[in-house]
Parts: sequence; structure tokens; C-alpha cells
Amino acid sequence: QVQLVESGGGLVQPGGSLRLSCAASGSMFSIYLMGWYRQAPGKQRELVASITSGGTTHYVDSVKGRCTISRGGTKNAIYLQMNSLKPEDTAVYYCKVEAGLVDYWGQGTQVTVSS
Repeated sequence: QVQLVESGGGLVQPGGSLRLSCAASGSMFSIYLMGWYRQAPGKQRELVASITSGGTTHYVDSVKGRCTISRGGTKNAIYLQMNSLKPEDTAVYYCKVEAGLVDYWGQGTQVTVSS
């Protein structure tokens, strides 16, 4: 049973920072890619940032320069450091792991940017 546990969401003022964490556990094939997605009310889920097993990163244009994705020492954990947060960053953030031919998703963590 593969499980992804996210943490680090919350309420922050515009311009503030948050660090999201995702830890993957359970039996799975080698992880190829891990990433963060987000879904705002009334909008489709979108990719925020991803990192491959080789360390290649990708960011959506709207977060470039403000967010950094990284992997943990165990390689089964990822983090998303988000700085200079804006109200439009408000969404539920989901962790996703691609391992073999299977995609695994976390339960989501709410990020709210508001004064």
C-alpha cells in the first residue's frame, strides 16, 4: 500500500512563505518523477513543479523565481519552498509520484494566502 503524506499548508499573508512536505512510503517501483500540483476552486488541477529521479526540475511560469522543489535525503520525500506568496496561489496542493506505470496522489494540503 503506497501512501503519500503531505504537510506544511496553512494560512499566510501575501508576501509570506510556506514549505510543503511530502513523504512517500510503501512498496513501489523506482520513482521516476515527483511533483506538486494545485487546484483552486472552480479551476482545473495544474502542475506547479516537478523533479525527476535525476534531479531535473520544472516549474509552471507563474511560480518561477518564487518556488523551489527539492528531494529529501531518502529520495522518497519532496519539498516545495514557496516564497513571495500571492492570493492567486491559494489552492489545495497535491503531491504526486510517478513510479513504474502508476501515479500516486496525496490527500492534499490547503494553502490560503490572504490578509
